Amino acid sequence: MSDTVKKASNVTSVVPEVRKDFSLIAQWIKEGARVLDLGCGDGGLLAYLQQSKNVCGYGVEISIDNVKSCIARGVNVLQRDLEGGLADFSDAHFDCVILSQTLQAMHHLEALVEGMLRVGREAIVTFPNFGHWSHRWQIALQGKMPVSSSLPYQWYNTPNIHLCTVKDFDRFLAERRCEVLERVVMAHGKEIMLLPNVFGQLALYRFRYR
Repeated sequence: MSDTVKKASNVTSVVPEVRKDFSLIAQWIKEGARVLDLGCGDGGLLAYLQQSKNVCGYGVEISIDNVKSCIARGVNVLQRDLEGGLADFSDAHFDCVILSQTLQAMHHLEALVEGMLRVGREAIVTFPNFGHWSHRWQIALQGKMPVSSSLPYQWYNTPNIHLCTVKDFDRFLAERRCEVLERVVMAHGKEIMLLPNVFGQLALYRFRYR
């Protein structure tokens, strides 16, 4: 698939219904920041950040249907496969690089995170927490791979190849000398303070190199 930049012009942006994770991510990004949204899907998050924080940036997305949706939302998008890396972007070009609920589907995750922290001053990563109690229950008591609202696929058709828990990602960042600036674990739109690795469904991290 060619690395084609699709620029939106003269398009009226549509404000999506604000999800709690979108709202939280927006709080972590400064006004007018330069943002790169990796695996941006239909462009909903970046469109929201453009309107709420006046950010300037691009989405990266492989699906042509999602690329079309990005353009319809007024989001500039680069059509390409993230597995190819971020070599086309210069060092520290962005204030923040986002990987929202895409981590678990990446083959070369370590290289991608390194690339994010090269081209961006900070990174924001969100992912479904595999350590949630419902997943543990399905494995331990039902003897099957878990299916839930945050992981809705069956074992044989899932795009997820690197499922992890909150504790796994804490260790991953510590081993790479990353400083966690913010960490929020949520369930049903609310922050989980008690045993987040057990009761949290979605983890959101903001981090950078020390």
